[in-house]
Amino acid sequence: MTVDTEAAAPAAAPDRPLRLRRVTTEGALTLIGAAAGALGLVWVLYERVLPFTGAIGFWLCWYGTFLVLYAAMAALQWDKLTVRDRVAAVALWTGGLLATAIVIDQVAYTLVRGFAVVRHVGFFRQDMANEGPLSAQTVGGVRHAIIGTLEQITLATIIAVPLGIMAAVFLAEVGGRMSRPVRTIVDAMTALPDIISGLFILAFAILTLGMPRSGLAASLALAVTMLPIVTRASEAVLRIVPGTLREASYALGGSQWRTVLNVVLPTARSGLSTAVVLAMARGIGETAPVLLTAGYSRVTNVDPLHNWQTSLPLYIFYEIQLPQNTEKVRAFGAGFALVIVVLILFFIARRLGGVAPGELTRRQRREIAREGARATAREGAPS
Repeated sequence: MTVDTEAAAPAAAPDRPLRLRRVTTEGALTLIGAAAGALGLVWVLYERVLPFTGAIGFWLCWYGTFLVLYAAMAALQWDKLTVRDRVAAVALWTGGLLATAIVIDQVAYTLVRGFAVVRHVGFFRQDMANEGPLSAQTVGGVRHAIIGTLEQITLATIIAVPLGIMAAVFLAEVGGRMSRPVRTIVDAMTALPDIISGLFILAFAILTLGMPRSGLAASLALAVTMLPIVTRASEAVLRIVPGTLREASYALGGSQWRTVLNVVLPTARSGLSTAVVLAMARGIGETAPVLLTAGYSRVTNVDPLHNWQTSLPLYIFYEIQLPQNTEKVRAFGAGFALVIVVLILFFIARRLGGVAPGELTRRQRREIAREGARATAREGAPS
């Protein structure tokens, strides 16, 4: 009697995917134990043994001790590669959480200090034309400053982004003898104080060419500030586009400029949107360039080409210096309004930037599905 060895052999266990980001009980307990142990050790040494004081120093010592204890406890359980991976992951996660906590703390602090005026809808609908030193908090607002900020940053973005991207394309794709002086100038502009851009527009455009102080002049100053940020960030993004994409385009007969326009720039679109966001973050919070080129107005001016125009940072700068407590509350309310405006602009920039390279948008996925349905219908139709 023969025995079927193949049938008698146990069935092979199915392959299971390895989940690298799975949170285990051992990992969670190790993390909690390291955090608690570091807290107790640092409290004893920092507060009782060593002559140190201060909350910042205490938490910095705790964080360093926490990483050391976590690495030591992890080394008792896992191999060296896993220990490195887990310690790096914990350091990155805690750093991200710390940055997020700082942002939330700043936004919450600004909101709490300015809540007395932010809670009134009229604060966003009024300007300071009818406000006086003894006026109530319900009188006066930031409408004129919000309009000025939006107009100035929009004009500055329209001016700086095309010039910055063209300069980045020249540095990353063209090169040549002129690339070195261009890069040197961009690096020098990045290191210059922001007030220099305001002084440049004041001396060249306003005093020499006779341009009036206005929102457009402030936009030019902000564009000078934003230009090196866009150029540097865009150049870094363009250089990480795979060279095989360029080679494939050249193999199909595409010229250099067609390759840049149809292959390189679309591939780097999400990174370029990040460059725009960084530049807007730099320009939207500037006070000195706007102070020198746009002046300060308490009334609404929707025309950026004529007359003085106020931005939110400039509004905060003036209001926080006044002795009345009501004005200081308005300054914090304007700070919260500035945060909201920045978040809205960043959201719009990210939406316009699209998805990551190689990832299809919803419209592209719908078009592919539609084409697939049409092809299936054609194949199934009787000939």
